[in-house]
Formats: sequence, C-alpha cells, structure tokens
Amino acid sequence: MCGFLGFISESNYEALLVDALDTIKYRGPDKQLTIVQQSESYYVGLGHARLSIIDLSDEASQPFISKCGRYHLVFNGEIYNYKELRNELLILGFDFNTDSDTEVLLNAWIAWGLEALPKFIGMFSFVMFDKAAKKLVLVRDAFGIKPFFYTSPQDKKVFFGSDIRGLLKLRNTTFEPNLQRAYDYLVHGDYDSTEITFVEGVKHVMPGHYLEFNLTTGNMTEPKTWWHPDLSYTSTLSFNEAKDKLRTLFLDSVKLHLRSDVPLGIALSGGVDSSAVVCAVRHLEPNIPIHTFSYIASDSRISEEIWVDLINTDVKAIEHKVVSDSAEMQKDLDNMLLMQGEPFGGTSIYAQYRVFKLAKESGITVTLDGQGADELLAGYNGYPGRRLLSILETGNLIKANSFLRNWATFPGRSYNTAWKNLAGLKLPDWLYNLAQKTAGRDIYLSGLKLDYLAHRGVNLEIARANLSDDNKGKRVREALADAIKSKGLPSLLRHGDRNSMAFSIESRVPFLTLPMAEFLLSLPEEYLISNKGVTKHVFREAMRGIVPDSHLDRKDKIGFETPEAEWLVRMSDAIETWINDAPDIPFINKEDFLREFEQVVAGERKFDTKVWRWVNYLRWYTLMQINIDFN
Repeated sequence: MCGFLGFISESNYEALLVDALDTIKYRGPDKQLTIVQQSESYYVGLGHARLSIIDLSDEASQPFISKCGRYHLVFNGEIYNYKELRNELLILGFDFNTDSDTEVLLNAWIAWGLEALPKFIGMFSFVMFDKAAKKLVLVRDAFGIKPFFYTSPQDKKVFFGSDIRGLLKLRNTTFEPNLQRAYDYLVHGDYDSTEITFVEGVKHVMPGHYLEFNLTTGNMTEPKTWWHPDLSYTSTLSFNEAKDKLRTLFLDSVKLHLRSDVPLGIALSGGVDSSAVVCAVRHLEPNIPIHTFSYIASDSRISEEIWVDLINTDVKAIEHKVVSDSAEMQKDLDNMLLMQGEPFGGTSIYAQYRVFKLAKESGITVTLDGQGADELLAGYNGYPGRRLLSILETGNLIKANSFLRNWATFPGRSYNTAWKNLAGLKLPDWLYNLAQKTAGRDIYLSGLKLDYLAHRGVNLEIARANLSDDNKGKRVREALADAIKSKGLPSLLRHGDRNSMAFSIESRVPFLTLPMAEFLLSLPEEYLISNKGVTKHVFREAMRGIVPDSHLDRKDKIGFETPEAEWLVRMSDAIETWINDAPDIPFINKEDFLREFEQVVAGERKFDTKVWRWVNYLRWYTLMQINIDFN
C-alpha cells in the first residue's frame, strides 16, 4: 500500500514531483523516491511513497526497475497471491531479487502483459513504463479499490497519481471545480460514479480500465476495459453446491488477505459482513491474536455494540472501541476533507475515519473489513423493485406477490415501498420526474444558479437506471453490476482508501476478488435474495458453523452510523461561519443556503441529507481555494 505521482512532459517537472510527493507521504511514510527518464522528446517522471507491508527491505522500494533496465514500475496496492504467481514465473525462467509482490507484478507483466491482470488477486493501480517500446500503461484494478487520477494530454503534458491534491500540486495550475460533478453531488448525492472528478481537468481511471501513452506519437488512447461484469451466464449449481463453493472461495480469499509482514487488525461494525471476516480469521487461525476496531454510537437506537461484543466474545478478540461526538468531528473535519481530497456523502464516514485512527494508535498497519459484500450479495434492503421486476418478467405474478409480502415483514420495509421502487424503474420519464418532484427530489435546489450551470453545458436531467433487454429476469444482478462499477461501491471504496491512508494504514477488502465477483454475479437471484425476503441468503447459509447464528439471522442493518442531523445542529455556529467565510462561487447563492440552514436549526424546516452535502462542498471549496499547506 503506497502512493505514486508522475508526469509525461516536454518540460522537466522533477522539482515539482519531489515537492508534490512530499504532500502524499502519509500514504507512504517509509520511503519516498523519484526517477526521471528521457524518451524521445519527453521527460517521464515517476515518484513513489512507500508504506512497507510485504518484504520490508530497501530492495523492494519503488520505482522498481527490471533487471534488464527496460521496465520501470510504480505500484499502489497488494497482490495477495504473489507467492503462487511467483512459482509460475519461476517455472517460466524468471528469477527474483526480492520477496515482494512488486517484483512479481513486474515479471508477470513482462511474461503475460494485459493477460496478467485477471490473474491478480489483489488491489492495484500502477504505471508501467516500457523504455524499449516507448510506452506507458496506466492500469486500475477491477473494482477501483485503489485510486488513480490523471489529466488528459494538454500542451503535451500528462499528470497522474494516487492522490488528487498531490496531482494538483504537481500540475501547478489554478484549481477550478467541475460543474457537472458539483451539480450531481449537491442535488443527487452522486459522486465517484463516472470518470469526472470534482476538479476540472482531472479524471478517474475507471475500475477495470487502462490507458496507454505512446512517447513516439505523443498520443494517449481512450480508456480501455480489461474487466467488466458479465451477466450472460447463469450458474446451474444447486443451492447447496453454490453455498459450499462460496464458503471455500470466501475462506480462501480471507486466507490470502492475511498475508502481511506487519501487524494486522479487523474493522468490526457488528453486521454480517465484518463479523464474517472476523470469524473466518478465527476459523483459519485458531491461535493468533485478533484485534478488532469498532465505532460505537452513543445513541443506543443506532448502536451496534451488543453485536460487536457478541463477536468479540465468540472469537476471544482483543477489542478496541471508539465513541465520538459532534465537537470532535468539527475539529477533525478539515483534515478529513483534505485526506478525502473531494467532498463525500455523510457524517458516517467520520465514524470510519475514527476507527482507522484508533487502529493506528494501537500499532496496526493493515486492516481487513467487509466492504463490497452488499454490492455482490444483494444486501441493503434487497433491491425489492428489481427482484419484483425479475419475477414479473418471467410471468409469475403469484410468486411476485408472495415474495413482496414476505420481504415486507422485515424491519424498515413495507409492501408499498417495493411497488414504488418498481414504479421508479418502469415509469415514463415525464411521470418519473413528477414523482421525484413530489417526493422532494427535484432538480431545482434553492441556492443553485441553474441558469449559470445550464448555459455551461451541465446536464440537469435526473439520471434513470438503465434496463437492458438482455437482462430480463436478471434485474438484481444488473443492479449489482452497476453498483460495482459506478453508482455505489466506488464511493465507498474511496472513503475507505482515503480514511485508512490518512493514518498510513492499508485497508483490505476480502469480498472483492474476481473469483468471488464472477461467481456471485452468475448465481440465480433467489440464491442472493430468498423467496422469504432474506438478503445475502447463500452467504448466510455458507457461514453456518463459522459465524454465530445470532448474526446470520439478523434482519436489521446499521453499520457505522452517526446522528447526522443532531451533530450538524450542534455544529451550527461553526457551520454558519464556514458558509460566510466561503469564497464566492459563481453557481451558488450562499445567502439562500444559509437561510435554509438557519431554518433547519430553528426547527422550521425538516433536515435533509442535502444539508450535509452543501456544508461539505462549501468547506472543501474553501480549503482548495486558499491552497492550504498539505504537509
């Protein structure tokens, strides 16, 4: 786990690269190195900040250069099956100077090129500079677990890296906001779902994609896909066969994710997913000490402490807990915003931030958690509208009605909600827009200057879910594939990466491997959501005997939740100051927002999650504009 920055330019940005790398040393505090090479008319600069996890020797540091000198690599992440791949490469005649996964990645690329990527069990973003071919390849893992930002070629310059703030310092130009992303975030809460970022001119390399830059021609390719979810195949395994295979896949993944040369812990929320990770570790390693880290809400209505305690007792874990309040978040918000680099969704992300801080204070360098399970196993509320549509598309009205009545018996669900979800999928656009407006989710948001945005090409339409004719009867799987690649998982992975790296911690997600994803996305939907309305059905059954039944039979879901409305009201004095101090933004009327916020504080207006987004965006914009020293 590390961070990198780099450039391709006819000018030498080496001094800026060194300075910019220093701003991201929290991602890699153990060593920072840079190298600049010249090829054709271009300088190629690569900088790396290392957090040593596997093979702690200096020989494993980066930029990593092949023995022949042809290949130069900077790499952020981990390849967990590096030992197995190393053995394959030894048979092919490769030899190794280190015990690192970095050298395995480099030799795998030399041996197999792009075909190496599906072989990797891990998380990664990397740049491979091939001096002989005069080409750079920029690659990101299938799920986007590790970040990768870049700029499109302009004036024969390209900048790239793991951290958007470091990239901006390296680029050394004025910050400008991306208007489309600002609008989508403020109105719809949408971010990290496409290649556009909150900063104009800076893009994400999307999950499962790569790009190539040719130093001879000066051209960069459009992003190309190396992996995407494939829904064309549906498994014919029986439920019990699928359950047994999933159990093996999950335990194998957890075992690989335990590989580390530094202390390791587990983030435990008390829900099924994180509890399964903890219990799987104990199942695999009966005698090792297990350190768990949990956020405990002070409000008993949203506290998971009873569930956390049950797991800690069951596996005899060494527990670590943190409780926080609005005053602490107010104090930490600026730093958390800088670490995130861009605005984010809600105050629950602060709970995660505090968990990683606690892990760092406890001497932990690597953590495991349950991120990604909901998106692969149809968690959350079970996608009722999608499941209902799948059943109806097979012509079974009686089964659809039976499913909904069973589904609606769980806490927080209702029969009418499921039908509303279905309507949201099938209504014509004009009726859908009317329904959204009636529900208070209109595109018109007080405080936004929509004419200004529209005249600059911002799309103000409400985005609809795509329903492909190829996916009839597979609507839940269709939604999961979309959540994995765009709306859902990418933002959650961003939060986890930035929050963990803020404290120089590597956060690992054992649910997110290609073997697991491809298997789960092939299963019949009733394996994921039972006809009784049970979410993650096949996984719950696969974990019987490993995870306590009390957890597997839970019907509610909380996670690291915070009392957002209460916290923001308590922070009202500071927030009003932040609003007033924010610079003028051409597309925002601060006075309108301030008036609405004061009405929320006074109890005259109902709290809406948009309030947090406004506060978050204005404070982030302020920090970016005043060019805070990131060190």
